[in-house]
Amino acid sequence: MKQSQKRPDWDEYFLKMAYLVAERSTCLRHHVGAVIVRDRHILTTGYNGAASGVKDCLKLGCLRNQKNIPSGEKHEICRAIHAEQNAIIQAGLHGIDISGSTIYCTHSPCILCAKMLVNAKLKKFVAAASYADKTFKELFNEAGVDYKAVKPPRLQIKKLS
Repeated sequence: MKQSQKRPDWDEYFLKMAYLVAERSTCLRHHVGAVIVRDRHILTTGYNGAASGVKDCLKLGCLRNQKNIPSGEKHEICRAIHAEQNAIIQAGLHGIDISGSTIYCTHSPCILCAKMLVNAKLKKFVAAASYADKTFKELFNEAGVDYKAVKPPRLQIKKLS
């Protein structure tokens, strides 16, 4: 008799994908991944890393570590583009409307990403870990973006023999 298997709910499913996307990160501090979804269909993904075609922190080292800058402060002193920003950029590059969608992200957003997400008209943000910058909460509340913090998903791929 086959043992019944618990399927992940949609939040867990898309968050697991965000963690997989984060594996492409070139940041030495945080590996962050984002997946933008509408009607249970993936629209775009993004991870944090240097601009396309330029040297990243894996090659050059981390400017923020070298200058002892705490997480969540002075975002401009960083080579990386945040995962949420890259997911929005991918939508623009490929002509994909992301308004009304949900973003699943390994971490909660910084205020800069939150502003971009509000202007991109995303309706929901689901995060599994908390980033140091908490200033996004007031903006999301005012703009009507639903924020949902969930437990990190169990990161295991179930393989049937």
